[in-house]
Amino acid sequence: MSQLILASSSPYRRTLLERLGLPFEALSPNIDETPHPGEAAKALVLRLATAKAAKIAEARPNATIIASDQAAVADSPEGGAILGKPRHSAGAIAQLSRLSGRRARFLTSLCVREPNGSQQLETEVTQVHFRTLDNDEIARYVARDAPLDCAGSFRSEGLGIALFKRIEGDDPNALIGLPLIRLCRMLRQAGVDPLG
Repeated sequence: MSQLILASSSPYRRTLLERLGLPFEALSPNIDETPHPGEAAKALVLRLATAKAAKIAEARPNATIIASDQAAVADSPEGGAILGKPRHSAGAIAQLSRLSGRRARFLTSLCVREPNGSQQLETEVTQVHFRTLDNDEIARYVARDAPLDCAGSFRSEGLGIALFKRIEGDDPNALIGLPLIRLCRMLRQAGVDPLG
């Protein structure tokens, strides 16, 4: 089996991949993740997952590379704008205020690139329905969970789950950034069996 590399600096993705018990190395691809003008969320995450895998393949051409990218899209009267990482408390509060009582779609793309250059590319969609949240709830949540590096301004693996009415999707891990059910299938197709 070729070496397995996770093309990510995300501690969340690293923790998820560790659950499979496969030996891997995590390397940051350091690519520009700026959306192109008018780029749809799905096109963005597919492009970035592919670019991350390609960047790592330049340095490690004999490895099997896992790359992922995620975007959140708010379904609102203003349209389906891509939600970035808030980076500060005021941004997180603004995002969650916008999402209160609404639905957001999370698109998580996966790319598994093999040493021969072939790759599999898929996107998992998870819909999150938010409860109606008041300003005090939002402020308390942001202060407690500090979701400043999370698209959508919540940590579903943490207290963020208390903000939801329901989730629709095939894999709850997708919200954290790495859909493991789909990834296991893609790894098996690439000749890497998580069960050994």
